[in-house]
Amino acid sequence: MARKGAKRHLKRLSAPTQWYIERKRYKWAVRPRPGPHSMRTSIPLLYIVRDYLGYAKTAREARKILNEGKVLVDGVPRKDYKFPVGIMDVISIPETGEHYRVLPNRIGKLILHPITDKEANIKPLRISNKRMVKGGNLQLNFHDGTNYLVKLSSLADETKDRFKTAYTVLMKVPEKEIIEIIPFEIGAQVFVVQGKNVARTGKIVEVRQFPGGWPDVVTIEDSEGELFDTLKEYAFVVGKEKPEISLP
Repeated sequence: MARKGAKRHLKRLSAPTQWYIERKRYKWAVRPRPGPHSMRTSIPLLYIVRDYLGYAKTAREARKILNEGKVLVDGVPRKDYKFPVGIMDVISIPETGEHYRVLPNRIGKLILHPITDKEANIKPLRISNKRMVKGGNLQLNFHDGTNYLVKLSSLADETKDRFKTAYTVLMKVPEKEIIEIIPFEIGAQVFVVQGKNVARTGKIVEVRQFPGGWPDVVTIEDSEGELFDTLKEYAFVVGKEKPEISLP
């Protein structure tokens, strides 16, 4: 039974501006199912198959393709047409050998960025927060709503200090194996995922903290030497000296 007061429908004109869909031809849009990403930062899988990739002309055709398990998200077949696909997720079509990473472009729209077979096995995950859980282990909570349990030998285990908020872990998918930890520090390469500087890249040159609960601001230098600012929460670390993934 649906939760009382929960919205089940979504008008196209009210759909997130980040989606590349026609807004005036039809009245209703697919509302993403609650899941790993928020509605504002994700796209329903049906639109990926039909509107973005063009593998179907109708919603019915798109649902059939998904029901046959022909579309993978982070290496896992997803059959729910409302499944939310968001930033840094990997879309794979095994039959055609195509792989894409979901990223924002300079106007804030979510796009499918083509990637190689090798890169399709890697997913960057930004640590949103962490906490100790039952059994004395460390739970990492990521930007996409997923989490990962780091087993510790004891409360004094220094492994827990390797993971900090805003750090990025490179996860091997679908195995869910951490292969590298990238610190949020001066000199690190970042990709801006929101704000007026969305989709810009560069290295961190300064992090400014403010009293009174104001958010931290990061100064970034792009490849041409131009400096720009963004909120720390918008700066997604993608490499130490160079990006570990290809970017638009």
